[in-house]
Amino acid sequence: MDILLILIMILLPIIAQINVKLTFNKYSKVGNSRGLTADEVARKILDANGLSHVSIEHISGELSDHYDPRANVVRLSDSCYGKTSVAAIGVAAHECGHACQHAENYTPIVIRSKIVPLTNICSRLWYFVLIIGCLLAQMTIGTTLIYVSIAMFAAVVLFQIVTLPCEFDASNRALKTLEQDNILEMQEVPQAKKVLTAAALTYVAALVSSIIQLLRLLASVRRR
Repeated sequence: MDILLILIMILLPIIAQINVKLTFNKYSKVGNSRGLTADEVARKILDANGLSHVSIEHISGELSDHYDPRANVVRLSDSCYGKTSVAAIGVAAHECGHACQHAENYTPIVIRSKIVPLTNICSRLWYFVLIIGCLLAQMTIGTTLIYVSIAMFAAVVLFQIVTLPCEFDASNRALKTLEQDNILEMQEVPQAKKVLTAAALTYVAALVSSIIQLLRLLASVRRR
């Protein structure tokens, strides 16, 4: 049973990543009928939502697109910036959705932003704390450190849980805008949705994998 859980924990995120790449690649070959580029669409969406102060930058990489709230900038990767594909436009609209969330103080994104510093520390150190705790398992401090490491990993899981509504909401905003503002044709919106759904499933897979890991850690402590 434990081997099965480990396999699920390892393979699920890998499968999700493969799926998003295949889906993106498929629809990156489908151009939108209006000939708009992803950065043009991003600018249009931002301006329509009163976010003309948010800039758009071109960054290197593939699917490294993101919104940086500290710099007020939507960064689009090589696979999206200047591209006219339905996939690129969907991703660009999604990142603009995050910009809108921050502007509106969308509750999950506010919580997520506040726990980022703690999560960064916990994600880097929890495993080292666990190893030290295991090495000192015969001592009281060792047991304490093991519990601390589990608590740190639980903080990472909490961050992933809070991230899910942020991602799904950003995608919903994107698809609604692309349809209602006639940025994409009616038949193109479902194609963009497939790309964004595949991307969202990577977050679901990561969360499921982390929950399994957390349960395994808790079970190992109970067996001690």
